[in-house]
Amino acid sequence: MKKSNLDVYLLLPIKNFIEKQTSVGISLIISTILALGIANSPLAGYYHEFWKQEIYVGLNEFLISKSLLHWINDGLMSMFFFLIGLELKKEILKGELSSLRGAILPVAAAVGGMLFPALIYFILNSGTDSISGWGIPMATDIAFALGILYILNDKVPVSLKIFLTAIAIADDMGAVLVIAFFYTEQISIQSLGIGIFFLLVLIAANFIGIRNTLFYAVMGIGGLWLAILLSGIHATIAAVLAAFAIPTSKRIDTPIFLRKAKLLSFHIKNQLKKTFQRPEKKEEEISNTIEKFSLLTEDATPPLQRLEHALYPFVSFVVLPLFAFANAGVSFTSESFSLFLKPVSLGIFLGLIFGKFFGIVLFTRLMVSLKISKLPKGVKWDHIYGVGLLGAIGFTMSLFITDLAFDTATYMNQAKIGIFSASLLAGILGYFYLKRINP
Repeated sequence: MKKSNLDVYLLLPIKNFIEKQTSVGISLIISTILALGIANSPLAGYYHEFWKQEIYVGLNEFLISKSLLHWINDGLMSMFFFLIGLELKKEILKGELSSLRGAILPVAAAVGGMLFPALIYFILNSGTDSISGWGIPMATDIAFALGILYILNDKVPVSLKIFLTAIAIADDMGAVLVIAFFYTEQISIQSLGIGIFFLLVLIAANFIGIRNTLFYAVMGIGGLWLAILLSGIHATIAAVLAAFAIPTSKRIDTPIFLRKAKLLSFHIKNQLKKTFQRPEKKEEEISNTIEKFSLLTEDATPPLQRLEHALYPFVSFVVLPLFAFANAGVSFTSESFSLFLKPVSLGIFLGLIFGKFFGIVLFTRLMVSLKISKLPKGVKWDHIYGVGLLGAIGFTMSLFITDLAFDTATYMNQAKIGIFSASLLAGILGYFYLKRINP
């Protein structure tokens, strides 16, 4: 039976994306436990000092000096944001966010899930120098949230997983905008101008039909990313912009690919029939023909898809666990539990647990009540309440914004306590709630 365009362009990519979430969540949990274990052991001093080591990149007078922690957060995490940008572009062009009717419900839910947490944090920290952390409880961790839905397997409808994926993607887009507009300090107009030039080069290359991923890597990293880093705008924004410049079209369409593939298969069959040729020579010719298959497949696959598939394992199982291991190490003392009642910890905890839940549920209710949109097929209001709970898992992006919002270790520790406790409670509540309503 022939698959519909909906299956090919929406359901299959999202299903494939969903199926990978459990292992990513497990690797993040292991990294976090290791970081907390070391940070509360006799090795705590070495752990904290290790991430402060300065690393220099450049030549002669042109040097960039940053701590190892900053290279992870500004450099390696740019790959994570690049992957987010690729996923955003794919969803906007061909996925859940491609039509106004399909996008409006998850986008509205994401907006509500960002506004309420920020408002709760703002109220509790108003008039203090910790007010800059208002962006921390706004984010949802897609890996953990979808990982829990995947563990529940057939106890939740696939449409709910797609809905949560769309919310998390829209949430990531909002987080990127918050970082760009509110967590950028001084801007170098000259470096920003150079960055815009490289962005225009990438867009022009896409327009004229350049499909070489190496070209986009060199222009994106050596040009756009470096210029944005030097401009004062956070380098992760460059990663998202570069992702949006990656082509989604391919060199050859599917019918041409099939004809060429059949021709190559015919050549291989003929080579196998040759009895007069030396075996090693025959094997060499067959290997050369098979290699052409690889090149043909590359020509028939969009650069965006090739990059996404190539980067996903490295980002998921190297970059994100390393980020968690470097940022999650909070050293607890006898006074640490009292930090939970501080405005920063409390603002983040309440913002995530209550703000996310009420924001997602209320804005979803509003869209449905006004008949602007309707719930996805098979999704009930009980499911939406479960999504509101899982949306409070803000681990990865919340830790990332913490590093941007605060300079002092005291506030950073308070923020991490709020993030850990809220994410843990939200994960447990969301899991058992959804399991209970779908026995």
